[in-house]
Formats: sequence, C-alpha cells, structure tokens
Amino acid sequence: MVESSPVLVIAAHPDDEILGCGATAARLVSEGQEVHFAILGEGLSARHSDRAQTDSKRLEVLHQQAHAAAAKLGVKSLVLHKLPDNRLDTVPLLDIVKIVEELIERFTPQTIYTHHGGDLNVDHEVIHRAVLTATRPVVGSPVREIYAFEVPSSTEWTFQRLEQPFRPNVFVEIASTLEAKIAAMESYASEARKFPHPRSPEALRAIAMRWGSVAGCAAAEAFELVRSIRLPRD
Repeated sequence: MVESSPVLVIAAHPDDEILGCGATAARLVSEGQEVHFAILGEGLSARHSDRAQTDSKRLEVLHQQAHAAAAKLGVKSLVLHKLPDNRLDTVPLLDIVKIVEELIERFTPQTIYTHHGGDLNVDHEVIHRAVLTATRPVVGSPVREIYAFEVPSSTEWTFQRLEQPFRPNVFVEIASTLEAKIAAMESYASEARKFPHPRSPEALRAIAMRWGSVAGCAAAEAFELVRSIRLPRD
C-alpha cells in the first residue's frame, strides 16, 4: 500500500466507514498515517415514509455519533455531506463525482478506501462508481491505489446473485486495532444491532477472525484491490 500521503475513506452512510475499514484506519493512524473520512449520504431519511419526519435534531445526533466514532480511531478529519439516504441513484452521478473530485483536491490522497460495487445497497454501488469516475488515472491525479471494502449486512446479503461479487485479495492484519473498531461502532447507538445481526460486536469479531484465518493471522479486514499504479519515483 502507498504510505506517503493522506489516506481517504469515502463512504455512503454514517457507520459504513467503521464497518468497512475501521480497524485498518486505526492501524494506519497508529503507524503515523494521516486518515480522513468522508461520508456523502445523510444516513437517516430512508427510515421514514415521510422524509419530513427526519428532523434536523435527529440528523445532528447521528452526525455527532460519526464524529465520536472517528475520534476513537484518531482520524484527522471527518467530512459530512447530506445527499439523500438510499436515494443516491436519484442524484445525477456528475454531482456526486464533483463532490469526490473536491475531496481529492482537498486531501490529495494516494490511497482511497471505498465501497464495493456489487453491494445490495444502491448507495454503495453509486459511491463506488462515482469514486472510479473521479479517480480516472489521468496525468496529475494523486490517486494511486483504490481498495473496495465490504459492509456487513449489505455486501454478503447479495448472496453473490448480483454482478461483481466481493472477491478480496488484500488482507490487513488488525489484531491490535479490532477492539478500537468495535468501540467506534458503539458510538453509533442507533446503528448497532444485537447478535446474530452482522453489525453486532460478536459478528464483527467473527468476521475479522474469519478473514484472519484466510490470511494466516489472528484477525484481518479484507479488501478488493481495484487499482494500483506504480510510477518510477515510487
């Protein structure tokens, strides 16, 4: 992985960033890396039949939880946008691409972590495509590596019936930072679930142990490498 510039995590909803790569982010921070989170969807309105029911106070609480979760991991900054929850397919893709482009211009990351394109949640799929569009490998682009993460209760619930099943080929050992991920997820009081739900602490530990067993270590987060570019000066 490229380690000489900031790392940017681009997620669709509050908690996706923790579920997808929270322990990896904590490990990078512990190793001296500068990590930034960007969450593009507001993450709440899809739970109500009338979007007007999603008042600003509840949204404020959710976003406070996002800041608390990021702080537990030592993330340098958190950027929150308010695109419509579970309705990103109704937003012109160009508008989302422009947001991602602005984030890249602001943080100049060489490495980006984002959603897998074959998730059950449509917002995850849209974010994946927007990131790929915004990071086309043109001269001058800072982005060298893109990793797609899984989100428990979305990625695996496609049951590999949608195109682009998640096929991880990069594994990050996270034995020392797994509990930081669990603690960060606890900040999302409204998003956590009891076992056997995939977002429960027990399930998150089991997922980490499973990928660890695949990779030959105690615990791991799994990623699918989308692209890696090595230039002469690297």
